[in-house]
Amino acid sequence: MAVLRTLGSVKKDLDRSAATHLNEHPDGHIFASLPRSGQVSAAQILAEWGDSRDAFDGPDAIAALAGIAPVTKASGKHHAVSYRWACNKRFRQALVTFADNSRHESPWAADIYQRARARGMDHPHAIRVLARAWVRVIYRCWLNHEPYRPELHGGAARFNATLAA
Repeated sequence: MAVLRTLGSVKKDLDRSAATHLNEHPDGHIFASLPRSGQVSAAQILAEWGDSRDAFDGPDAIAALAGIAPVTKASGKHHAVSYRWACNKRFRQALVTFADNSRHESPWAADIYQRARARGMDHPHAIRVLARAWVRVIYRCWLNHEPYRPELHGGAARFNATLAA
């Protein structure tokens, strides 16, 4: 029992440390602005994402690194799409956890998830589709050094306009 209490205490200390460092990081406000990201989840995503804007040539490179982009193999008449096994698994877990949480607050995210499910995808696959959509949004915010604002997010604005009509 003492071991469990010690582990719980260490986890709480790490969570507090992650939140503190997130607030100190120049890009922390970007990741903390995401819907239902939370301090710990935002810190995990930022830690895996990094802060070198020269490291990635676009959001697809980040999606591939995180394992949320599928692997496509094509040769002659053969074409196959499969799950990406070789990736940064901590990064994938941080992004899919955030994506799963985001659909409960963001109508745009919930719509993407529901459309993926309607196409016959199981829950984990639909969450990866949503996470990939979020990577595109986060990448633009990250490049512009601006926090996420749904009113400026084109996809969310279009979705909200269709709801209002």
